[in-house]
Amino acid sequence: MTKYIAAIDQGTTSSRCILFDHDSQIISVDQQEHKQIYPRAGWVEHNPIEIWQRVREVIENTLIKGNAKIADISAVGITNQRETTVAWNKHTGLPYHNAIVWQDTRTAEICRQLALGYGNDRFRDICGLPLNPYFSGTKIKWLLENVDGLPQEVAKGNALFGTIDAWLIWRLTGGVEGGLHLTDVTNASRTMLMNLQTLDWDEDTLASFHIPRSILPDIRPSSGNFGIIQEDILRGIPISGVLGDQQAALFGQTCYEKGEAKNTYGTGCFMLMNTGTNIVPSHSGLLTTMGYQIESQQPIYCLEGSIAITGSLVQWLRDNINLIETSADIEKLANSVADNGGVYFVPAFSGLFAPYWRSDARGIIVGLTGYANKGHIARAALEATAYQTREVLEAMQADSGVALTTLKVDGGMTVNETLMQFQSDILHVPVVRPKVKETTALGAAYAAGLAVGVWSNLSELRSAWAADQQWNPTMPEKRREHLYGRWKEAVNRTLNWEDAEN
Repeated sequence: MTKYIAAIDQGTTSSRCILFDHDSQIISVDQQEHKQIYPRAGWVEHNPIEIWQRVREVIENTLIKGNAKIADISAVGITNQRETTVAWNKHTGLPYHNAIVWQDTRTAEICRQLALGYGNDRFRDICGLPLNPYFSGTKIKWLLENVDGLPQEVAKGNALFGTIDAWLIWRLTGGVEGGLHLTDVTNASRTMLMNLQTLDWDEDTLASFHIPRSILPDIRPSSGNFGIIQEDILRGIPISGVLGDQQAALFGQTCYEKGEAKNTYGTGCFMLMNTGTNIVPSHSGLLTTMGYQIESQQPIYCLEGSIAITGSLVQWLRDNINLIETSADIEKLANSVADNGGVYFVPAFSGLFAPYWRSDARGIIVGLTGYANKGHIARAALEATAYQTREVLEAMQADSGVALTTLKVDGGMTVNETLMQFQSDILHVPVVRPKVKETTALGAAYAAGLAVGVWSNLSELRSAWAADQQWNPTMPEKRREHLYGRWKEAVNRTLNWEDAEN
């Protein structure tokens, strides 16, 4: 009987389920969007119940589309938007508050208070991360301090906290009827609360945040046992792979050797470099984080550069400004002009992430003249992704001492050939897209299948990877450096816009 791996990919704007076969081919897929909630400027929320409903729907629809039965599924892998944080009642299954999304900046003041007398790197030696609203720990602290009655619920033992993977695992493995409260090392590493060396919650950090250990999930390897599904949609199937979305993409791109790197172009943009079993501190504004861990093996670490706004900038042009009707229209509009016309768009909507980590920054469009038109705005929006990626790559090379010769890319924006060519030009390295473009879901499937023996080892997974298209640099050096220099000038103009009170 044919056996498939089901990958649940719960992202920032939508949820998907994909069935993969042993040859890494997609059998069927379904995708459903969920609502983006903006209560205030800088605040971003999701409804956890809506996310759970969408996940159920995409699982059911994917099985129907693939003409697959539950018995055809060997295992389930989960990959998820990482730092987004949920608090829920373990007896009712109801959230105490909307999920606070990774892009949310409401905890800037909490970060400032925690940094007093210590600086933003107060916990970096333990968790590899700077103090920033991006990470889950400050979101948990905000919920505890701002949701009426929640501390009392914690004291009674009713409340559970976790990232989206923990929410889905708990729901799938029984929910109020004994659901398992688990997460994996990659998601735990994004909370600021996990010790990178011990791979466990750090007691001193928890005390500093005033977060009780009892509310947090148990931490497990990325490829291993996360329980058996009790929901009818996949009852009896093991969950055997869980990774945060960017680590899943690293795993799906088969970056298993030290020095290999990938860049994912999605809602945000995330570049990860495998640093092997070594924890490499960053001195250039990057994050030191988990890459993955296979059960009974040593953990693999990474350097990461995180960019908040890339694909979501295209959605913003579509939904907020009505510049385009569909996201795919951005490429045609950008190609209606020969260049950016001197226009630069820095989308610091939630501040600047790597390598700046400036929550005071806000988005700007600069260089406007009477000559500029909507084509220049569209091109500047695409180019912003490539410039930000170069900033991260330069920081990564400075920390690692490794000069990349090729960049593996994945994510929805890689279908935009104009962007991919400009990315190659501005980096001055080849950019390679794999045949299987859904590498985030594929990475979750690989981790799950590896744990149950569908694939025997990493070498077997690597042999399945193949390139689809490659873009090579053609831009003259003088032009490349001029454009990048102007971008850096534009970034400087975003800084110091917000103060602590705002």
